[in-house]
Amino acid sequence: MNASVELVRTEWDDGRRLLEQARNQPRRYEQLLTQVNLVADELRKRVGQSYTLTELAGAYHEAEPWARELIAERAPTPGWPRDLSLVVAAAFHSYQRGATDYLT
Repeated sequence: MNASVELVRTEWDDGRRLLEQARNQPRRYEQLLTQVNLVADELRKRVGQSYTLTELAGAYHEAEPWARELIAERAPTPGWPRDLSLVVAAAFHSYQRGATDYLT
């Protein structure tokens, strides 16, 4: 696996970790989960169900604009732009498990 993929996987891990840290704030946590699920649903449409980690990493580099628009339209909450990178990373973290080369 190349260094670029390893780097984004670290970012995805950080996003998931930060999401889990929000559990002690139930309302915020639920808002974040809603946003993560929206991004994951859109990711499923954009990437499909058969992909590699390299392809997913490429999609990650292009995700912020469409994720920003999606959340602004469907699940804005106070201060949501500051959480955008967390939300995107957490969505990609969960979606990586479906990659054909996930175990590598």
